Amino acid sequence: MQVAIPHQLGREEVRRRLSENSDQIADHIPGGMAEVQTSWPSEDRMAMAISAMGQALSGHIDIEDNQVIFHMDLPPALGFLKPIVEGAIRQSGQKMLEPPKD
Repeated sequence: MQVAIPHQLGREEVRRRLSENSDQIADHIPGGMAEVQTSWPSEDRMAMAISAMGQALSGHIDIEDNQVIFHMDLPPALGFLKPIVEGAIRQSGQKMLEPPKD
């Protein structure tokens, strides 16, 4: 599953905001009780390992000039949740790219 979120921030600013807000990813996963680990295998890719609802999920975020693309691998058992997960990614992705609140 892929979800693209447009931005006008520049790659460096997107990297900074994703880095600063990555600890909040678990708060946006439906069902709660999720654990998320992130890493940066390259400058423009943040990898994610997610444990939620007894399932292990993996995904990554690719940073492009005008959009970020969330890639998520859903196991077949959770395929029915695709619309919910897609909506949550779109909403939380936009929040992660917002400017910091003072």
